[in-house]
Amino acid sequence: MADIVLIVHFLYVLFVVGSLPVIWLGTWFKLSFVRNPWFRYLHLGAIVLVVMESLMGVACPLTAWENSLRQVETGGSFIQHWLHRIMFYDAPEGVLTAIYIVFAGLVAMTFKWVPPVRGNRRS
Repeated sequence: MADIVLIVHFLYVLFVVGSLPVIWLGTWFKLSFVRNPWFRYLHLGAIVLVVMESLMGVACPLTAWENSLRQVETGGSFIQHWLHRIMFYDAPEGVLTAIYIVFAGLVAMTFKWVPPVRGNRRS
């Protein structure tokens, strides 16, 4: 069960981090989905949630849930080993918070550079 929570967490991180270059590349290649308001506001909301948790000093609920499940399970898994290496870094919280804020700023500025568009309109 802990691996399932970890995979969901990884997909969340992948969405937050991976969507920004997808938006930039999609703009370059004139792909309309990158201007979809649902996609864009969901992406912005996802990184804002991470920033707010970090500023308030709250542990990510998915991390906490996974950790509590790992206490019940014995031994680590292949999935845990590799996804933890990809997702978690041994850095001071202040550094991670600064990175989250800068990244959120890039996401917000991308709204100005590549605004979402409702319907079939093109800008």
